Amino acid sequence: MTQATPHLLELAAAILGQPSQPILTLADAEHFTAELVDEVHRQTGFDLLVPMVLKPSFRRKLQLMGPEEFTPRWAGYATTKLPYRFHKSQAGPFTLFVQRTGERRRDWHFKAFLCTRDRDEVDALTVDYPKRWHIEEFFNLEQRLGWERAGTQNLHIRYGRMTLALVAQTVLQQLRQRLGDPVRTWEVSHLAHTLLHGLEGDVRVTADTIIVTYYNAPDADRLRTHYEGLPAKLRAENVDPKIPWLFNYMLDFRFR
Repeated sequence: MTQATPHLLELAAAILGQPSQPILTLADAEHFTAELVDEVHRQTGFDLLVPMVLKPSFRRKLQLMGPEEFTPRWAGYATTKLPYRFHKSQAGPFTLFVQRTGERRRDWHFKAFLCTRDRDEVDALTVDYPKRWHIEEFFNLEQRLGWERAGTQNLHIRYGRMTLALVAQTVLQQLRQRLGDPVRTWEVSHLAHTLLHGLEGDVRVTADTIIVTYYNAPDADRLRTHYEGLPAKLRAENVDPKIPWLFNYMLDFRFR
């Protein structure tokens, strides 16, 4: 993690360009290392928010803090900020966001998150950090596209495979959204087996259009709404329906 993350952030920076303010990067507990936090801190285009692994000694320190040292936010939830410096850090101190849940002392539970820049801890902990779970949802739904295994240590090959997986994911996500529930929440292997695996059809060329006809497609009425007359639909959205890598043929669909 310590070696790979800075390189991934460099790639992200090249894609995002020069933002007007630092971009908050959400991480897991395995990213809680002095070397990585220092490196991200030096990359001024990013802030890092990472959970702290609470050692027993530090947890006892939090438990001994008085109620007045926390700011109540709502019933059963309070926060505070503490300075924190890694033992071997070349930077810092950084800001530690601490949240306390529970009303009575015997019910208190603590979590701490280190941030490389001082921010509003309530927004960071209750609005921003929960968004990280969307990544878990992504891999849960899409891992069978090739994300579940590395296969090789050659970065060129791995980046190529990930790029193709993202292209496939984009197309499948559009299909899910157009078909709606329950297809929208299907995992890719279930989608392939239930929807795509049993499709039968033929391909014909009529004038300048390649016509793909599917037989016995599930949810044919929904598919027909979105894909029949595709060239006209694309033109209505100011999209050229001609496909350059298919010799400028257009693509259309029929469902029987």
